[in-house]
Amino acid sequence: MLLRRLAARAFWTVSRWRLVTEPAPDRPTLLIGAPHTSNWDFVFMLAITWRLDIHIRWLGKKSLFTGWRGPIMTRLGGIRVDRDAPGRVVAEVVERIRSGEVFSLVVTPDGTRSGHTHWKSGFYRIARETGMPVTLGYVDRTTMTTGLGPTFELTGDVAADMDRIRAFYADKAGVRPEHRVEPRLREELPGR
Repeated sequence: MLLRRLAARAFWTVSRWRLVTEPAPDRPTLLIGAPHTSNWDFVFMLAITWRLDIHIRWLGKKSLFTGWRGPIMTRLGGIRVDRDAPGRVVAEVVERIRSGEVFSLVVTPDGTRSGHTHWKSGFYRIARETGMPVTLGYVDRTTMTTGLGPTFELTGDVAADMDRIRAFYADKAGVRPEHRVEPRLREELPGR
């Protein structure tokens, strides 16, 4: 842990980005990383959580875990996601938490870095099924800041909860603003 804190301190000392954050949550949380528009988001996530001493696990596409990268990604807290069976990962994470494993879970509900019209709803299901609060992590190129926003409990009223999330991310651009996805679940799209 000391090495991680030192690495994070060094990162924030030399980075042109600033860490502007609310205090770390006082219990395990589902930490949303958004807008997810660049590979740099991964570095920011580690720098934020290591600086705030938050024990995390994170969800990543299975291709990140192939070959030599697999052990490194797993050591950094990664949980491999098979996009062909996304429901399995929700069940796996819920089971890990119910079995007593203690961690905050980082998810990027806007999916990969581009080409999506909505957020994936797995984060919402995991938070509701485990009782974990949600913490809104962010990257904002317009202010060159990144950090954690508010932590709150989801109510089960999807529209109201997503309105609160949308309000927070309304002015956040991401490293590559052209890849930003509006925080909206498929269930909220017209015709659903």
